[in-house]
Amino acid sequence: MMLDVAPKVGTLHRFGRIAAKLVIVLLLVYMAKVGIDLLMAKIALFESDAAARAMTGLIITVLVGYAILLAIPFVPGVEIGFAILLLEGAKAAPVVYLATVSGLLLAFMVGQYAPLPRLIRFSEDLCLHRIAGLLSSIHNTPQQDRLRAMESRMPAWLAPIFCNYRYVTLALAINLPGNIALGGGGGIMMVGGLSRLFQARLVAITVILATLPLPLAVWILGTNILQ
Repeated sequence: MMLDVAPKVGTLHRFGRIAAKLVIVLLLVYMAKVGIDLLMAKIALFESDAAARAMTGLIITVLVGYAILLAIPFVPGVEIGFAILLLEGAKAAPVVYLATVSGLLLAFMVGQYAPLPRLIRFSEDLCLHRIAGLLSSIHNTPQQDRLRAMESRMPAWLAPIFCNYRYVTLALAINLPGNIALGGGGGIMMVGGLSRLFQARLVAITVILATLPLPLAVWILGTNILQ
């Protein structure tokens, strides 16, 4: 009798664990949606209320929210940044740039220092076996062999470009129009961190340089270049 009960208890426990993690994922998605709505509402105040332009606290809130949301995969951070630049003009360019760099680096650091064993178990519980297998491969491969392992998984024509010039590839990816399909800037940076193929110092330099042209152009030439 005990033998019959034990498998049922184990199955119920497993399904309970999966259900709890699905609820967490749904809550995170909902919180991201609420965050985007709140941020866009704050941005709208810039346009609808002239006095709001002088509210330093509001501007700081918007930019901190923008940096945090930019770090979340599949959030349209570029569009939010454009909205801030269009409404606030050239004077907002330096702080938008700082928030952009901060958000992207935050996403990278989350991926870089995320505990892979827990992520592997989380993926397996959600039946994301392909992702779990990829994370297991990264976790079990010595650091010096990870780049070679990545090359073996990629098409022969693409591997040298991606692996030898991976920082350039990263810079192009976060500036690519429509990169929301790849997870957005936050998703791309988080995957870069999870891959364990990038050095944090060089990533910081890459992000600082890759995200500079547009804010610098707006700061010097004004918002007409965005139209």
